[in-house]
Amino acid sequence: MKVAILQTDLVWENPIYNRLTIESKVLSSDKKFDILVLPEMFTSGFTMNPERVAETMQGETIQWLKSLAKQKKTAIIGSLVIEEEGNYYNRLVFVTPKGEIQHYNKRHLFTLAGEEKVYTKGTEKVIFEYKDWKICPQVCYDLRFPVFARNVEDYDLLVYVANWPKVRTQAWDTLLKARAIENMSFVIGVNRVGKDANGHDYIGHSQVIDELGNELIAPFEESDLQVVSLNKKKMHETRAKLNFLNDKDEFDLK
Repeated sequence: MKVAILQTDLVWENPIYNRLTIESKVLSSDKKFDILVLPEMFTSGFTMNPERVAETMQGETIQWLKSLAKQKKTAIIGSLVIEEEGNYYNRLVFVTPKGEIQHYNKRHLFTLAGEEKVYTKGTEKVIFEYKDWKICPQVCYDLRFPVFARNVEDYDLLVYVANWPKVRTQAWDTLLKARAIENMSFVIGVNRVGKDANGHDYIGHSQVIDELGNELIAPFEESDLQVVSLNKKKMHETRAKLNFLNDKDEFDLK
């Protein structure tokens, strides 16, 4: 499986400009990949003004994602603000080249910024299945809650999309590696760069880590699209050899 991660600056609450920027960077690359991962709220940056940028699941960004996925022949993962039945969600979507869509609503809302006051939390853990891979999607603050990410589904890939500020970069790097090691899974973390309207700096540190904590794509700080090949067979051989997941605790998530 070839996976691309796109680390980019995001213009504040400007979906049109951000879509055009992402599209230009993706289509100008001659690299081929099966999945493209974008940051959290890739159309707007992390905003507490959902009414300014919210769309529906039939809106412009979803249609654009379908078109880009078909044109580039890749599935695409990223989150955006979705309005549904009077509620706003920080929703991660997974769009395939065939136009199929699955989604996950962010469960852990960032109370430090008041996210829970304007967004509705998700209630379900979701596993996407694509090209014989099991993919567990998570959004930003979810990274701090290992019980929710625990690999009880035998997933192959854990994906975090984020707007994670520079001031807490050490936590980002440390927790991504921990999630990979404890779940014996590939982990992808895609963050943004630049500065938002609230004055928060972002230096990216997007990365890809294997089941033993080795960096397949090391954290980087520039705007860039990078691609890596993931070997699921080798990862499962490592799991079978070490058997760490067989000794995991059982629990009920409430």
